[in-house]
Amino acid sequence: MSSSLPRPLAGLPVRRLTRDDLVPCADLSEDRGWPRDEHRWGLLLTAGTAFGIDDPDGKGLMATCVVTSYGPRMAAIGMMLVAGRYARQGVARYLMDRTIETTGGAPLSLYATASGRPLYEKLGFATVGSAQRVSGQFRPTGETGGPDAAARPGLAVRPASAGDLQAMLRLDAEAFGLDRTHLLTRLPAFADHLRVAEDGGELIGYAALWPSAGSHVVGPLIARDTATAKLLVTSLAGATDRPLRADIDARHQELLDWLGEHGLQPGSETTVMSLGDRQPGDWTQCFAPLSVATG
Repeated sequence: MSSSLPRPLAGLPVRRLTRDDLVPCADLSEDRGWPRDEHRWGLLLTAGTAFGIDDPDGKGLMATCVVTSYGPRMAAIGMMLVAGRYARQGVARYLMDRTIETTGGAPLSLYATASGRPLYEKLGFATVGSAQRVSGQFRPTGETGGPDAAARPGLAVRPASAGDLQAMLRLDAEAFGLDRTHLLTRLPAFADHLRVAEDGGELIGYAALWPSAGSHVVGPLIARDTATAKLLVTSLAGATDRPLRADIDARHQELLDWLGEHGLQPGSETTVMSLGDRQPGDWTQCFAPLSVATG
């Protein structure tokens, strides 16, 4: 059942959210039919800057939005959620306007669902790509029963160690085009499994696996080429009995086809959008982000 706003939008105070708001944030995710993902919320509330509007009726949060800043060159917006009872009353536009005001004019990027895309277009965001969600029980061999592609001589995948962090940061900066140190340093504690790929001793890829609603999510997935990405996914899949989920940049069709052959079926698609300059970096090395969730 919908509720009418108790006051004009301009009278709704927007406040910073903290780790103390983790449960209300998860409740709001559940209200919108998303997994509660308290684990992911914990990361976003510490690595990013979260904003929220309290429900005047005392029923938790009316809306949320999270900004993860990568300096003046880019910020990512996620978790734009409005409680179902306040949907289609301008709350999302109001909170997005307030959130954008805090970013200091930095270029912005986000992943939009089909329902959220019209709002972002009105705000000036332009489509720059898309991501395809796939999920299912990973089979280590394809439908033909043949083995996965053999690793190149010298190419190896292993669990990441503390000594890999600097090389991971360099590779990530090359692929993403920005310094994401404040996010990646939290990956070892956030992920259930973290793998790196080396070729002749040079780190050429890394990937994380983290829990979400009975499944495990692959992301981020950064690799020099598709063959390396496949080996990283295979290694992570071997570390869990849960179904896998991943949001793959739709331009990586070879990887999507391979995942389909190994049991992961296509689901929803999100639109990658930007406001201002387009995201820097090399998309050919960015196979999957850490998280896709905007609204």
